[in-house]
Amino acid sequence: MRPLVFACSHCIQQIVEAVLHCHQMGVVHRDLKPENLLLASKCKNAAVKLADFGLAIEVQGDQQAWFGFAGTPGYLSPEVLRKEAYGKPVDIWACEVRLT
Repeated sequence: MRPLVFACSHCIQQIVEAVLHCHQMGVVHRDLKPENLLLASKCKNAAVKLADFGLAIEVQGDQQAWFGFAGTPGYLSPEVLRKEAYGKPVDIWACEVRLT
């Protein structure tokens, strides 16, 4: 595997694991974007950290409700834009937007 591809896949894996950990703890970040992803060091295998939990909410299990608009426009899920009930999947949507 080429070094750049390996480094990217390493970062992506860490981001997904961090989001899943938040979800297991009942936390929906609601503002995942590049500016809220931090590298712990300048090493190529640096740990990726999630930052800025100011818009985060706590949810119970797979709870879905209308929690209001929150997040950065380019990363908002269709549910939020349509003012529909949402929950943990909004973070997965933001991860996918980040990957494309």
